[in-house]
Amino acid sequence: MKSILYIVLGVIFGITMYKAETASWFRIVEMFQFQSFHMFGFIGSALFVGVIAIQIIKRKNAKDVNGQDIVINPKNKSISRYLFGGIAFGLGWALIGACPGPIFVLLGAGTYSIIIVIFAALTGTWLYGILKDKLPH
Repeated sequence: MKSILYIVLGVIFGITMYKAETASWFRIVEMFQFQSFHMFGFIGSALFVGVIAIQIIKRKNAKDVNGQDIVINPKNKSISRYLFGGIAFGLGWALIGACPGPIFVLLGAGTYSIIIVIFAALTGTWLYGILKDKLPH
């Protein structure tokens, strides 16, 4: 039953992203060229909701769907991890014209060439999982 709820929420999220044009290459180009507030507004509102949600989780000692306490550990604040991660994310976004969320929205919208990108993203995630213990912290 929980899986159905997650699928429904994912579909609603995908429809919202598609209708808001956040999966549009043209909207992303407008954002990077500072020609439109559209994407900044969408990202900013997501950031705002996320900050509030994290504060609620921390203050209410929230539980996950299995009844376990949600633990939010502090992040390692090393410069290299954010520098290299940000560069890799930015290069991927610039080359593809979409960040990880919208690639699945594009697949759902019928842009089947995005399957190559999804395969590459999953392969990169898999490789990171193998190499993460060998990377500098």
